[in-house]
Amino acid sequence: MALLTARLGLWQWSRAGEKLALQEAIEARASAPAVDARELVGTGPPALLHRTAVLRGQWLAPHTVYLDNRQMQGRPGFYVVTPLQLADTDAVVLVQRGWVPRNFAERERLPEVATPAGEVTVRGRIAPPPSKLYDFAGAGQGPIRQNLDLADFRAETRLPLLEGSVQQTGPASEGLLRDWPVPASGAGKNYGYAFQWWALCAVILFMYVWFQFIAPGRAKRRD
Repeated sequence: MALLTARLGLWQWSRAGEKLALQEAIEARASAPAVDARELVGTGPPALLHRTAVLRGQWLAPHTVYLDNRQMQGRPGFYVVTPLQLADTDAVVLVQRGWVPRNFAERERLPEVATPAGEVTVRGRIAPPPSKLYDFAGAGQGPIRQNLDLADFRAETRLPLLEGSVQQTGPASEGLLRDWPVPASGAGKNYGYAFQWWALCAVILFMYVWFQFIAPGRAKRRD
């Protein structure tokens, strides 16, 4: 048991190192030069994850989706997702434009979000598709949805959507906040688990020494 708990501690320590290395790789990608639409289409968003991007295009406002039960700054509301038709290409990319609070008195009322017409420039970072929550029945259609499945949305809209998405960054604008959660390595948890396993290992060794050597020796001396 002592060997097992010691080995588990080493495993958690190595997992922490792997997560820190991944975090460093993400930060290095984020500091690389921004990609444009041509590179995004040519390489594909999955290969460019965490890179910054500066994209020109037009919002396809009729296909805007409001993802429900999303939080920002501790408040519940919507993530607003709108496809962006990339300039000088046939490709379309989903843009997570930001967060807006929900009207809980009129739950079906859509929040006011300004969507500029004409060509716009969007700055952001390449991200996976919007994260998914528990899907309630009937929450997969209409402008207000619980989740957005990229393949299903591509078939529904018949848009040539790229894989992945772009999280728009920058100060609040158009009625949207963009205080996105920063990805954390989570290495601290693994370090904590490692010390817990090693503490258990130390307890097991102490108990073994106590009951195998110290306690019997003390009993013999009393006899």
